[in-house]
Amino acid sequence: MFYFLAMLALTDLCMGLSTVHTVLGILWGFIREISLDSCIAQSYFIHGLSFMESSVLLTMAFDRYVTICNPLRYSSILTNSRIFKIGLIIVGRSFFFITPPIINLKFFHYCHSHSLSHSFCLHQDLLRLACSDIRFNSYYALMLVILTLLLDAVLILYSYVLILRAVLAIASQEEQHKLFQTCISHLCAVLVFYIPIISLTMVHRFGKHLSPVIHVLMGNIYILFPPLMNPIIYSVKTQQIRSRMLRLFSLDMCQDA
Repeated sequence: MFYFLAMLALTDLCMGLSTVHTVLGILWGFIREISLDSCIAQSYFIHGLSFMESSVLLTMAFDRYVTICNPLRYSSILTNSRIFKIGLIIVGRSFFFITPPIINLKFFHYCHSHSLSHSFCLHQDLLRLACSDIRFNSYYALMLVILTLLLDAVLILYSYVLILRAVLAIASQEEQHKLFQTCISHLCAVLVFYIPIISLTMVHRFGKHLSPVIHVLMGNIYILFPPLMNPIIYSVKTQQIRSRMLRLFSLDMCQDA
């Protein structure tokens, strides 16, 4: 479990690092423009890290399933070498398939208003500015979202159906409550990730008449909310992390005294 938590934390950290210079630059007023190459690179990392976080959440759902449904075989199923291979697959899946449409952005001709909707660069925002034929990028991006984010969400839902069935088969209500508690952190992390990304997609698709402030707000929530909330969620709900943090703060207070 803690290997996957480390993957999630690393993904959130990289997401913050890939956007912090433009977000803070715009908020503080000393950045008003970005080069095309930098914008394309930023969109590559934003979308790649989004797919990576979705893949990590799916893997964590599988981890919860094994923990609850096959606890005696957990150490033999999720060995260190197997977790390492899963990590490599996640990185490859997240960044390899997104490469073709991102590279294609470099060869587009941009003749519309060069004003972005957000304080960072997104693939769909760059398509809106392009005057070239964007059909390949549009269809490819749609299929990529279906085969990654949507498929991951369906598999996460299916894993929790299996978990729910296994938990309800247990006679003791105390054991049921204990097992449900182990899944709350992951469920909250899934909601924290998918609700902003679905909301941003809906705003892009159906909210063209909305105020630009709404677009900027939803974009910033999509980028900043998961990295902000995930450490809080897992610090509160994971006993080992909570006890270690309490021990750390109590040690600091004793040293200050």
